[in-house]
Amino acid sequence: MMDFELNEDQRAFADTASQFATESLLPNAAKWDEECHFPKDVLRQAGDIGFLSLYTPEEQGGLGLSRLDASIVFEQLSMGCTSTTAFMTIHNMVTWMVASFADDAARHRFVRKLISGEWLGSYCLTEPNAGSDAASLTTNASLEGDYYVLNGAKTFISGAGDTEVLVVMARTGEVGAKGISAFVLDADSEGISFGRKEPKMGWNSNPQERLL
Repeated sequence: MMDFELNEDQRAFADTASQFATESLLPNAAKWDEECHFPKDVLRQAGDIGFLSLYTPEEQGGLGLSRLDASIVFEQLSMGCTSTTAFMTIHNMVTWMVASFADDAARHRFVRKLISGEWLGSYCLTEPNAGSDAASLTTNASLEGDYYVLNGAKTFISGAGDTEVLVVMARTGEVGAKGISAFVLDADSEGISFGRKEPKMGWNSNPQERLL
């Protein structure tokens, strides 16, 4: 017989997330949506609890949870504000990727601030003509001297224009998914510009914009 009951740790995670959702998200969700407000202050509070680094490795300062454990937390948070929780899932991907795969210099620069929520991150994959199909994206990165130069456009990027860190998927090699690399950038890097915020029916506490 399989036991699908939550264990003691999972129940504790769920209870903490439920309390945060009830106290910090739910009372504000309708107003945030109506005013298209991106609640950075509350996201930083979530960082203080560990909700912005759920499956980031412990050796990098995260909680090191499994994806299942993280989904239990997100389920409870979404009961308070679905769109704000959706952004937290994006930010968790950014924090995990930088902590797990970046070099030491990038980890030192970005990870601590991403974990705390001092800096918020956007995951930049989706493109106007490729959607979220990584194998079809056309944004490219070419090595010029000691630096890569990125060219392309992204669309429907959660938090873009309001976040400090971008993880951008760009083509550095062959056609298809194997030719894709990920770059971590300061959002105010030279040459980056942002288009208008996408008009949406709801989910307005999680802004989405074009990234050029």
